[in-house]
Amino acid sequence: MSFDSLGLHPEIMRAVIDVGYTEPTPVQARAIPVVMSGRDVMAGAQTGTGKTAAFTLPVLHKLQPYANTSASPARHPVRALILTPTRELCDQVFASVNAYGKYLPLRATAVFGGVDMDPQIAELRRGVEILVATPGRLLDHVQSKTVNLSQVEMLVLDEADRMLDMGFIYDIRRIIGLLPTARQTLLFSATFAPEIKRLSEDFMRSPELIEVARRNATNESVTQVLHPVEVGRKRALLAHLIRSHEMSQVIVFCRTKLGAERLSRELKRDGLEVESIHGDKAQAARLATLAAFKEGKVRVLVATDVAARGLDIEELPFVVNYELPTSPEDYVHRIGRTGRAGALGVAISLVAPEEDKPLALIRKMTGKPLELVPVPGYSPGTAPLPREESRNGRSEREGRSREVQRSDSQRNEGRRQEGRERADRSDRSRQPALGGAVSYDDIPAMPLIRGRENSSREVPALLLPPRYRVAPPPSSGRG
Repeated sequence: MSFDSLGLHPEIMRAVIDVGYTEPTPVQARAIPVVMSGRDVMAGAQTGTGKTAAFTLPVLHKLQPYANTSASPARHPVRALILTPTRELCDQVFASVNAYGKYLPLRATAVFGGVDMDPQIAELRRGVEILVATPGRLLDHVQSKTVNLSQVEMLVLDEADRMLDMGFIYDIRRIIGLLPTARQTLLFSATFAPEIKRLSEDFMRSPELIEVARRNATNESVTQVLHPVEVGRKRALLAHLIRSHEMSQVIVFCRTKLGAERLSRELKRDGLEVESIHGDKAQAARLATLAAFKEGKVRVLVATDVAARGLDIEELPFVVNYELPTSPEDYVHRIGRTGRAGALGVAISLVAPEEDKPLALIRKMTGKPLELVPVPGYSPGTAPLPREESRNGRSEREGRSREVQRSDSQRNEGRRQEGRERADRSDRSRQPALGGAVSYDDIPAMPLIRGRENSSREVPALLLPPRYRVAPPPSSGRG
């Protein structure tokens, strides 16, 4: 199927061709004709498969008859309202509206928090047919009487499940109460939580359900790898992975704003080009950081889930879950930042023993085993590699002390042993980088990683979580 067969307005088709698209994605091919027919729609598809264009293109097509070049604000009332959960997603959708509607005399603007309201007020007073907004800032304009929603004909809820997670349910209901009842409502998301269906029953009229993949499925073009690691060694493993995989561009997700800021500082001390993005950052700083990351000036972007939705970065190769999200739906959206538009991507998750519960929820929702792949020298219960110890100078000092005490014969034996170990490491380097998949239950039976002399050491049982402790053999007793 080609875009020509969908019946879009010629000026919209010109813009689509300019963008470089020739064939619609599955969700676009199924949703666009239904939206153009006037029916309410609930559409679900994997992230990165073109959901934004699936509602933007038919919205522009339906509003095309209202297009005019009049300077009067009265000729440009708000006719389509698109709600998004985050500022970044709001800005991205607005950019798509401008790109696909550049040949139509329709006005559009975006309103979101974190920036001055005055320029937004000026745009709204000029008149706009398409308004892209976050719920909180839109209600600010409603309270200030700088926006009129009485002529809205189309309402789009983009990533509605995320809006519910962020506590916007009351704001959404309040906004819907300001809209005409005779309207078309569209709901697009990568995941459908049960709360979404209950919400749709309240304000949608017999919506057509469109799902182009198994519900809440992950993108098959994304390779998912999970590494077991203790919490205290996550940062060391992350730095090792960034360097060993030569990651030129990677987003690292943390649960909290404080954790993201702390990790960003620590990675900078490790010599990496890192910036952070989270809710406490000013919007101008967030936009500047995103621009620097997209341009390649920043190698590592440490983010909270504020960036899990709305970041559309072409050919982003890597995503890392430094901490697993508490919501399995957020896992789908995080890893969906890579592998977009058919490109290949890798999603790496660092899983601590304490994260068994969120891991089980992710496995259940995705329907995949997602087995754990140990990284030599970083898995729970194993000794660090010598290179990791030498960074703080301890192993170097110990090595010099031992060198003074060893005899010539011992020194020669040490050289022979190092030669054998270099051969072993060379053999290991020729093996597949990710190794074989195991579960947590298999990890205690794995041999400790061998390094230089005395670097392989057992970890005292009292310092290990209960799952890694080995039960003492039963005593024979006396009879």
